[in-house]
Amino acid sequence: MSALHKGQLSTIRVRLTAALAAALLPVLLLGAIQAGIAYYNTARALSQDLGFAAQRSAAAARARIEAADILLQTLAPRSVGLQCAQRLADVTQRIPGYANLIRFSANGGVACAARGVPGDASRGGQDWFQRLAQGQALVITPAPAAYAGSPAVIAAVRADQPGGGFDGAFAAVIDLSTLQPQLTDPALPKEAEVALVDASGRLISATASHSFPGLPPNWAQRAKSSGSLVWYGDDRQGDRRVFSAAPLVGEEVFVLLSARSPGVLSWAWLNPLTGLLFPLLTFLFALTAVTMVTERVVVRWIAYLQRIAALYARGRLSVKPVQADKMPPEIRELAQSLEAMAEAIVGRDATLRDNLAQKDALMREIHHRVKNNLQVISSLLNMQQRSLSDPAARAAMSDTRQRITALALIYRALYQGPDLKRVDLRPFLEELTAQLVAGEMLHGPPVRTELQVATLVIDPDRLAPLALFAVEAITNAQKHAFADRGGTLRVNFTVRGEEAELEIADDGKVSEEALLASGVGRTLMTAFARQLRGRAELVRNAEGGVTARLLFPTPAAELEPHSTASGNQAAA
Repeated sequence: MSALHKGQLSTIRVRLTAALAAALLPVLLLGAIQAGIAYYNTARALSQDLGFAAQRSAAAARARIEAADILLQTLAPRSVGLQCAQRLADVTQRIPGYANLIRFSANGGVACAARGVPGDASRGGQDWFQRLAQGQALVITPAPAAYAGSPAVIAAVRADQPGGGFDGAFAAVIDLSTLQPQLTDPALPKEAEVALVDASGRLISATASHSFPGLPPNWAQRAKSSGSLVWYGDDRQGDRRVFSAAPLVGEEVFVLLSARSPGVLSWAWLNPLTGLLFPLLTFLFALTAVTMVTERVVVRWIAYLQRIAALYARGRLSVKPVQADKMPPEIRELAQSLEAMAEAIVGRDATLRDNLAQKDALMREIHHRVKNNLQVISSLLNMQQRSLSDPAARAAMSDTRQRITALALIYRALYQGPDLKRVDLRPFLEELTAQLVAGEMLHGPPVRTELQVATLVIDPDRLAPLALFAVEAITNAQKHAFADRGGTLRVNFTVRGEEAELEIADDGKVSEEALLASGVGRTLMTAFARQLRGRAELVRNAEGGVTARLLFPTPAAELEPHSTASGNQAAA
């Protein structure tokens, strides 16, 4: 992760949002837990209701079967003789739900019936008839479609002879539609579907067959052992549903109920206030509201003060936090502290500028006085020079006076220039050369000067040996090259990257002895070059004169690459 990305994640806006989200998270979690509990309770209640509904439906069907048993027991003694069929037909009309009432003989033949019964030679050998013959009092079995024309069951009771022998059976054909629960029953869940199945799981009748897929393993035994069975599964359309099964008639017919499962989405849609949506909306609303308030009350004022501080950092201390009155009290105090700090800095800067101005004035005054003192010394030496008659002494006195003049010129350049620590070399060399040439103008032939000096701002510590080197070089040229006939004096100063070069050349005629002679001037020039950590050279040039060259490291100061040329004509 980059430093910029980390900085964005650590902003006060991000941290406040994270803190608020963490503070409001328990509300969301509590709502989710409550929603889960409510969903679980709803699903559990639905399962229980569906199981109870299946049991009630089975109980109602069993009561109907029991009522049929009583009816058959009552009618059995009168189910023979004249007008038997008429009496049975009257019963089926008076009591709804019975498709037919039939009196079977001992061999399975039809002795009497309320309606027509299809012939069946094998009826006497069927399992249900044989169970009655063997002594079972009541038998319930699915009825063939020919008996009623729709799904039905047969409830049959044993008929006995006066002596106790088997005398056939009396059976009631009951339509299954009268046994299955009605969808309008308020005890059933909404969108419930009803079906009747046999013990093998085959649908006998159903309100919506697609709502009843395959049954789970051992469902019949589990339903009979516990009274009802509840499970979840997908119907033939892939929808999630809850199912319930209960034995309806003995072990042959079962009632099967199906209702839509309360899935999370559907349940939340049906129960939006107690579901997950309401806590989530509450969480988002609270987080948004608190974030907006924090942005308006805290973050935007901090950003405003950051902009004010940035302006102070750029030196615009006059800017005032004019909107401080709209800030909260704590942030307003911070804005007032920033304003007071800016005012203190402005006052301190003014004091420092005054002190610097005073020090600058004092330094200029000191330089001025040093320059004046040096000029006084130069004037005294000039007076002393005039009183001397020895030419060598006069020459030595003149050399000393010129060196002092060069030092005085340095101090004058310092107190007259814009910077007390830097001197522009180009005007300084121009003025120094002009003073040295003009000083000898009355005592010798005219000298023409050519100057080409690159601009270099140099400190006084380096300027002093450089100026004294120039004094020695120009003085030697005046003594040896221009003493009789004058000539041209060329002063060149160039900067070549890390090395600077001062070159002073004349076009006079100098003997080899004078070129190789070692005097005070050459010794001083070598010493001045060492002070600049450079080297001095004295060589003959192409014009027959002498070139004094000073090479030294370029001072670490402001450089300007352009150069200028100027010419001064000194005439007699």
